[in-house]
Amino acid sequence: MKRVVQLVGNGDNASLFFKEPRPGMKLTCNLPPFDVAGVYATVIVDFKFMKAIQDMSLQCPGDWILGMRPKIHMDRNPTFYVKHSHQVKEFYTVLPKYVDNYTDFNCGHMAAHYAANKVKADEIHMYGFDSIFDFNLKSCSDFYLGSDRGNQNNNRLTNNWRPVWKNMFDEFPNTKFILHHIHNAIKFDVGSNVDVVTYDGKANMENI
Repeated sequence: MKRVVQLVGNGDNASLFFKEPRPGMKLTCNLPPFDVAGVYATVIVDFKFMKAIQDMSLQCPGDWILGMRPKIHMDRNPTFYVKHSHQVKEFYTVLPKYVDNYTDFNCGHMAAHYAANKVKADEIHMYGFDSIFDFNLKSCSDFYLGSDRGNQNNNRLTNNWRPVWKNMFDEFPNTKFILHHIHNAIKFDVGSNVDVVTYDGKANMENI
């Protein structure tokens, strides 16, 4: 039986996840834009997100898979760690050799790498990863954590993030990455292990 991971990002088209039933292990990023039934864990990579939880300016229910910076935050704040230790499923601190630093390894990157490297998924379905296709770095996390979405910063992030995706797809040639979007114009060359499923529009969220 194929090992399938459904990875829900935070971009505008994450709702494509609801276009049809999605069997398999489910991972989300930070605080997802909607409830995902049966989610295994949410992946967190940022100091800022952890500090917001600690300050109680936001809540993040469910189990967590934490990257290096959240691990550092926990190490520096042992009382906070003890309070939330029951939510920490594990720490995942791998930094691929093609990524310069943890800042350039965003939440979606880490979640996909975890699915390919740790879970050993045969297929990884990805929803809401709009920056792979468009100059669109908007994220639902912008609603609760301020982010610079000016053109200059977006251009910098796009130039940092897209090469990570290309190298990651190349790192796992036997893993099928299936991207779900509203068009198939990926902005970099990909191998035969990357497919795109296209849709006419977003999912109708009214009955979800």
